[in-house]
Amino acid sequence: MAQKLIRGRLLSFKTEPRSIDDHDSYLFEEDGAVLVEDGVILAAGSFAEVVAGAEAGHAMVDHRPHLILPGFIDAHAHFPQMQVIASYGAELLDWLNNYTFPEETRFSDIQHGRHIARLFFDELLRNGTTTVAAYCSVHKESAEAFFGEALARNMCVVGGKVMMDRNAPAALTDTPQSSYDDTKALIGEWHGRGRLNYAVTPRFAITSSPEQLEMAAALMREFPDLHMQTHLSENHDEIAFTLELYPDAPDYTGIYEHYGLLGPKALLGHCIHLSEREADVLSDTGSVAVFCPTSNLFLGSGLFDYLRYRKREKPLRLASATDVGGGTNYSMLRTMDEGYKVIALNGEKLNPLASFWQITRGNAEALSLSERVGTLEPGTDADIVVLNARATPVMALRMERIETLAEELFLLQTLADDRAIVETYVAGEAAKSAL
Repeated sequence: MAQKLIRGRLLSFKTEPRSIDDHDSYLFEEDGAVLVEDGVILAAGSFAEVVAGAEAGHAMVDHRPHLILPGFIDAHAHFPQMQVIASYGAELLDWLNNYTFPEETRFSDIQHGRHIARLFFDELLRNGTTTVAAYCSVHKESAEAFFGEALARNMCVVGGKVMMDRNAPAALTDTPQSSYDDTKALIGEWHGRGRLNYAVTPRFAITSSPEQLEMAAALMREFPDLHMQTHLSENHDEIAFTLELYPDAPDYTGIYEHYGLLGPKALLGHCIHLSEREADVLSDTGSVAVFCPTSNLFLGSGLFDYLRYRKREKPLRLASATDVGGGTNYSMLRTMDEGYKVIALNGEKLNPLASFWQITRGNAEALSLSERVGTLEPGTDADIVVLNARATPVMALRMERIETLAEELFLLQTLADDRAIVETYVAGEAAKSAL
């Protein structure tokens, strides 16, 4: 395939920005370019330097004056919940029983799963998200629909069928053995194909018996390179019920600790109400706490203490995510807007450079995928998003007074939505405009 040059104002992060003035933490080129071939970034930097190294006859897309960044990464989302987003008036456990569980029963039908998977990936790409870590339903068919759609679009994803053998409707439960068998079959069929990554996915301790968590642990021992994803300490009633089910556990985190499910590829959704011991365990094991601000606010679950977790003596690895359908939209921009407010309610402020680091390189590092996605570094996959800070009249008016890159990023974080996504590239191919 011919080389492609994507031109615009270039931004990619090297390390986490510690302040608005931390200019060494990122690469920025006012007139920059990314050179792509066969889905991989060959070079990124100033336009003059990059074009000088391009082969004759290369294609060029000129996105000036828009910003070019790595594609956004969503570290926790439930693809079967698209039709329960914006469901009124319940906290976590009631919301699951009244809305989510009935909806997820529909995913035994693979045609329904394929229909929703197409819409799910459409919505991600419309919002500039090129990688997602997703929960499927309990049904093997739902994971097949999810991975089949991701493979067809050549997207880098993490996903898995949930394992749940109790405290859910009969149509949504498996058994310890069937969850093991189905998961192992899915790993064999999908993991490592294209850009697909399988995650062993016990939904949470409430819906998994000790015997099922043993099966999840067995799978992680058999396939140590896999991700593991589950939920932890989202809601006070959830925590109380969990400890009734596991009375010998020192705390909620101790359950996953006991079964050997923690580690650098363990993605733990929410983690709002952690004790100091639990936070220490997550830090010591390198596990990832996933911040889902729109969901935490919508369900009234609590305020994730993002900066304290990052600054404590034993800091936590953190990611951010939409969580749909408990969350309220598919946009990582909207997610970090709400995240800023959550952090402000905890008495601190997250600088906008750090927000954009989080949803690109930061989330890639949290998902152990930074060698492939999350940056514009040569050799990584060409997943790219192009942003227009003047996409709406209100944004264009505000831009008249914007003087710095940080101010522009904060404007995008605060006011932008899918209308600001000019284009989303997946492995170098334009994807949003193809929807």
